[in-house]
Amino acid sequence: MNKDILSFFELVSEYSVQIPIIQRDYAQGRERNSTICENFLTAIKNSLINNNAINLDFIYGNLINECFLPLDGQQRLTTLFLLHWYAFCKEQSNDESIRSILKKFSYETRLSSRRFCEALVNSDIVIDSNADKLSEQIHDSRWFFISWKNDSTIRAMLRTIDCIHANFKNVENIWDSLVVKRNVVFHLLILEDFGLSDDLYIKMNARGRLLTPFENLKAEIEDKVERNHWEDSKNEFDKFSHKIDGCWTHYLWKNYRKNNSVDNAHMNFISTLLMTKLSTGQIVKGLERIQLIQKLNDDNTCREIIEYIDKDTFDYICSSYELYCRLLETNAIPQLTFSMWRHSPEKNLLHQIMIGSNTSYSHKVLFFAQTEYLHRNPTIDQEKFCDWMRVVRNIVSRADLTPEGKRADIVRRPESFNGAINLVYELAAGCDDIYNYLRNNAVSSAFTRDQMKEERIKAKIIVDTPQYKELIHKVEDNELLRGHVIFALECANYRNSVSDIDFELLEKIQNVFNTYFNKELDNSNVEFDKLRRALLTIEVDGKYQFYNYWWSYWYAGNAEKRKLLSVYREIEYIIGKADSCKYFRKLVLLLVEQSYDDILNGFVKPDNMENWQYRLIKEERLLFGCDKKYIAIPDDRSYCYLLKGIRPATIEGSVKIS
Repeated sequence: MNKDILSFFELVSEYSVQIPIIQRDYAQGRERNSTICENFLTAIKNSLINNNAINLDFIYGNLINECFLPLDGQQRLTTLFLLHWYAFCKEQSNDESIRSILKKFSYETRLSSRRFCEALVNSDIVIDSNADKLSEQIHDSRWFFISWKNDSTIRAMLRTIDCIHANFKNVENIWDSLVVKRNVVFHLLILEDFGLSDDLYIKMNARGRLLTPFENLKAEIEDKVERNHWEDSKNEFDKFSHKIDGCWTHYLWKNYRKNNSVDNAHMNFISTLLMTKLSTGQIVKGLERIQLIQKLNDDNTCREIIEYIDKDTFDYICSSYELYCRLLETNAIPQLTFSMWRHSPEKNLLHQIMIGSNTSYSHKVLFFAQTEYLHRNPTIDQEKFCDWMRVVRNIVSRADLTPEGKRADIVRRPESFNGAINLVYELAAGCDDIYNYLRNNAVSSAFTRDQMKEERIKAKIIVDTPQYKELIHKVEDNELLRGHVIFALECANYRNSVSDIDFELLEKIQNVFNTYFNKELDNSNVEFDKLRRALLTIEVDGKYQFYNYWWSYWYAGNAEKRKLLSVYREIEYIIGKADSCKYFRKLVLLLVEQSYDDILNGFVKPDNMENWQYRLIKEERLLFGCDKKYIAIPDDRSYCYLLKGIRPATIEGSVKIS
């Protein structure tokens, strides 16, 4: 049995001492343990004053490469370290050899705790016996990071330092009593001398607190940076390891410390930046890239993150931290002054990413677009920034619509995220003046080709006739159109050339969309029924059949089943269909001069219109009473049924109109 009896200074003189990962936080200095800490320090104080040796019992652990990792004794060793630091500052501060030895005590991977211990030993704290608390002096020191206040081990250490100061500020020759006279000792037991396994070591420390995913990732990044010499040319204050515990975390702490979300904010930020760099970089390609993007989107804590951080990605992460911390400090993050529709962030896009709630692929594309603009334009032009973000908003809001009016965003899968990021990256070359760039440059990306064709048309209008820029923005901001303006332009006579557009008419059309189609209407809304009835009055190629955009068959009644816009977003669907859009275009042009009531009240039944359709137009109560807005029309078209539901199995309950 190893029965060596050592003092703390003898231990750290012979070995490095590291508190291992699996150990719990330093608890002896916690407020609720104040009595334990006070009693421990009082016993040591009495030993020093009375010159009586005190033995602190066994401290045991493993010895690996001349580094002692305590299994039991962490609390006592940490308190002894703080006491020796105090004695050093009070009585031996000019001896650099002692300072070097005290640096050999640290925490293995809890980086903030380790760095605090290093900074504490390197500090020039002056022990003032008249001061009440040394922690206040430490807090005010330039080397103390505000984020350290969130580290429970550091908070406990500071309380212990205050307790040491209260007990020992009037005690003389502390260092001599501790080191020379060896009045405080313990038995050191090396477990490997007894063949005890690492499994036992881990099981005995099961109460330890696991590192957070961010703490792990931070350590892995620092290790990779050091191994690959990515920051050898930088001074210590500019390195990742210093920044991540310093100013970067400081700003996150100020803005996202609620609910202990700082580490989560870091992970959300880094993983989002990594997702964008995976799309634009070359570190992975093909299916592996798509799978990794999805994995990061679903779980930003996956341990594979470090494998895909190359030098370019690392630099991008660092420069993005610097960028947003500077903007947060000066409150200079540019504002989005227009509607982002369903992608509107809670506060701003950075906040949306940091908090990580309800953050879609689309939000991440928008955040990437914002970040690219800010990196490329040190001086922010609010108008140009909003022009750029409008274009990207329109891209991510392009919808794959169904006849049922379901509007799933185009950027909803990792494949489309990858396509959108690469398109935005290509366009970012002109983000400082996006309309001029689109006006004069072709786009090679095939992603959302139709929308990009529209954006180039808009760019040509805005650049060549800037007086109509506001009008174009009003048209694309419409809730129904959501950036898809080609229909409105065609209503204003656009065919193949911008010169065809009647801008006076376009302004009237914009007013129509603003008045009638700028908010989604509930299915039972009377105004929505007026729209349906007005569409029934519209004739195209001799037919009054706007409802032909959808078809099914009702076997119970041997009739074709149609619907009259069962949900509001079906309007957007029929706008995109070659035949049905003609009906809607005619209605829009009528609304330039008339209201729904004018159209309905002034309508006269034509000879080729069925009576049941005329009744639906004129008798408001009929369609209002049809909840789902489904109808069924037999082959001879002599009557129709107003169906009681979407899939009625029988005729019973359906209303026959003739």
